[in-house]
Amino acid sequence: MSIEAKFRKLGVDNAPGQEVRQTNAGIEALLRGEKIDGRPVDFSHGDVDAHEPTPGSFDLFSAGVAVGGAQAYTEYRGDGGIRRELAVRLAEFTGALVDPEDSLIITPGTQGALFLAVAATVTRGDKVAIVQPDYFANRKLVEFFEAEMIPVRLNYQEAGEDRAGLDLDQLENAFKAGAKVFLFSNPNNPAGVVYSADEIRTIAALASRYGATVIVDQLYSRLRYAGVSYTHLRAEAIDAENVVTIMGPSKTESLSGYRLGVAFGSKTIIVRMEKLQAIVSLRAAGYSQAVLRSWFNEQEGWLEDRIVQHQLIRDDLLTVLRGIEGVFARSPQAGSYFFPRLPKLAVSPADFVKILRLQAGVIVTPGTEFSPHAGDSVRLNFSQDRSAAVEAVKRLGSLVERYRA
Repeated sequence: MSIEAKFRKLGVDNAPGQEVRQTNAGIEALLRGEKIDGRPVDFSHGDVDAHEPTPGSFDLFSAGVAVGGAQAYTEYRGDGGIRRELAVRLAEFTGALVDPEDSLIITPGTQGALFLAVAATVTRGDKVAIVQPDYFANRKLVEFFEAEMIPVRLNYQEAGEDRAGLDLDQLENAFKAGAKVFLFSNPNNPAGVVYSADEIRTIAALASRYGATVIVDQLYSRLRYAGVSYTHLRAEAIDAENVVTIMGPSKTESLSGYRLGVAFGSKTIIVRMEKLQAIVSLRAAGYSQAVLRSWFNEQEGWLEDRIVQHQLIRDDLLTVLRGIEGVFARSPQAGSYFFPRLPKLAVSPADFVKILRLQAGVIVTPGTEFSPHAGDSVRLNFSQDRSAAVEAVKRLGSLVERYRA
């Protein structure tokens, strides 16, 4: 594969946060009617101004600055004292011990952790199983490293409320076909569904049977709604050397801007990740690392209140979406994402995304970023101002009616 081809596969114009870069060439001919007035809302990522960050987080950052060089220039895998604190909290949360010295690394965001984990396990010609739909970067990274992608469908639209809908037969067939790495997010981004205990146990059993490594992105595993249970893969019967878990404070804590992530699990893979981080970014931003002292250490009731706030937004938007004829919207069980399927429109899905931005001031992410099978879906991050989000989805509904086939 040529270098040009590799970077074409990393196109970012339609990636979350980049929709405004889409060209408007020719789109004017598709516009009908007047623009719909309303406050612009960017659903391509969470609004960190809509919800207060973790209390005391900026004070911790400032204290890190005051420490100076000792905080700025930590070892590559992160400040040792902070890693030891995190190891205790992460072990309590996930149900399995975490070795802070050899099995944990602090990274520049969970995106940084994902890049390092894939780079540490995948090389040219390898076979990698990935879920469709799933986080947009998974596919792009596998392709960039010139590995062979084996897709596994997530039938979230047909699955019951107690299952995410992973096609476990397809997953086993992927392992039989030679997939040595399985990459997925739980809760799923973009659909917001949570894998059942049975699905997670089966993933663990299959990975162990076929000697495969599993990279699981659990970024939104704290933001779970009422009545939703969660099973951590690393606490199941899976070889600790065959699993890496990625987490970090982000939309849930309104701390995205500090760019903090962690990866923990296989000692072999964590060592590789540190070596790569040493030449890519040296370390997670030193002053920002201090903010991790607030993570899993918030005042009593803070997380519960944050979940309630997001659940109210979720329920309001679900009512609006389900009131639009022909829209399918499964209620997210965790995280802050909707992935509604739109009805047949008189314009292409790609053009509708552009029209939605131009006519209604509403930015969404095209479903094709997450799966080639999801061209009729869009992703909305609803970690937003509640009233503004509701009005924006109403405007989306108005344009569905305007452009309905």
